[in-house]
Amino acid sequence: MFALKRHKTGQGKERLRAGEVWQDRGPVFTTEIGTHLDPSNVRNRSLYPVLEKAGLPRIRFHDLRHTCATLLLAQGVHPKFVQANSGTTRSA
Repeated sequence: MFALKRHKTGQGKERLRAGEVWQDRGPVFTTEIGTHLDPSNVRNRSLYPVLEKAGLPRIRFHDLRHTCATLLLAQGVHPKFVQANSGTTRSA
């Protein structure tokens, strides 16, 4: 929760710096002028460098969700929690 509050504060500073060019479209994570992030930039500038630094193979961004679920289940976390946490709720 604290990370999101810090991010919101930082984004407020970016909004002030951008001035009139800021485009308030509602997303939490944006470019420096408030526009949507380009998926290839997120992969190439953020995800892949972090994976490389951690000594991990290149995987798709979506695979992180599956990896998280697998690790949580392996640690004995209740499957209902894992399901809710990963956003994969289904009605029976």
